[in-house]
Amino acid sequence: MTDPIKKTVIPDQPKKTIGFFEKYLTIWVALGIAVGIGIGHFVGDDINVISSMEIAKVNIPVAILIWLMIYPMMLQIDFTSIKKIGKKPRGIVWTVIINWLIKPFTMAFFAWVFFDKLYSAWIDPELAGEYIAGAIILGAAPCTAMVFVWSYLSDGDPNYTLVQVSVNDLIILVAFIPIVGLLLGITNVAIPYDTLVYSVLIFVVVPLLAGVITQRILLRSHGAEWFKNTFLPKLKPVSIVALLVTLVLLFAFQGQNILNNPLIILLAAIPLVIQTFFIFFLAWFGGQKLKLDYAVCAPAAMIGASNFFELAVAVAIALFGLKSPAALVTVVGVLVEVPVMLTLVAFANRNKY
Repeated sequence: MTDPIKKTVIPDQPKKTIGFFEKYLTIWVALGIAVGIGIGHFVGDDINVISSMEIAKVNIPVAILIWLMIYPMMLQIDFTSIKKIGKKPRGIVWTVIINWLIKPFTMAFFAWVFFDKLYSAWIDPELAGEYIAGAIILGAAPCTAMVFVWSYLSDGDPNYTLVQVSVNDLIILVAFIPIVGLLLGITNVAIPYDTLVYSVLIFVVVPLLAGVITQRILLRSHGAEWFKNTFLPKLKPVSIVALLVTLVLLFAFQGQNILNNPLIILLAAIPLVIQTFFIFFLAWFGGQKLKLDYAVCAPAAMIGASNFFELAVAVAIALFGLKSPAALVTVVGVLVEVPVMLTLVAFANRNKY
């Protein structure tokens, strides 16, 4: 008597999920907005003491908070991966083109169309210029942290995503200031270049160097597995908490403006959402035309669609102040990014090729 045929049971793959803090980021941001507006309403002018704590137009409390946001992200960057560019150069080239030659300019265009033209009945020209400036700063800062989450959820190549992000981080050092300066000049917004340079030094160069040094020390003393699986996960909530406290401060200063014009958040969100979808699909279909593998094309589209909103918030505050419309636009970018990006992740997963 022969044995029955034994069936090989393949266990179901665990469903990929987003982390708790990232998953509910939109809710945290909304709560931060509500708390900030409430503080601003009840505390009133007493909160202005915080806005006066400045050095070279950089607000010190906010600078510390934003540094705490950005530093943990810089710890994740492995610049030794740059040497892998030659293996699949088309994906890197396409990422650079989308993020630096297209995205900032389309963001400026959509912001100009909406804030300067379509919203002219609700927003006066001077304020429109600052709203446009906030959108430009947001569009010139490609994502460096959350894109790892989007790549993971859409089955992107994690190693190649690391290369794409690392290249973008290097380009930020040299291209962010000229692009922001160029586009703000086109929109006739006065820009103090010394403050812009200080902002990039404080919020990019310093945490980047600190991250590289910390990474090397901890890798030598504890090893890569401990660093990746134990240290980085414990540090991640620091970024989110610092972001939320920053948002509370921002909206404490913006509270009266929002109460006087409650539609402004919706008005600011519309061009940002349109820009996100436009850049994603441009990168997605363009990557297919270039015959990029799905695992390379999906992260390239995600990087283009999302933003380094921590840097954008920092620079907008440094250039225009805590109470500025520019800072408000960058915060609205945080508010809409997670639900929009989750929609695009779902699209990518449905259309794998």
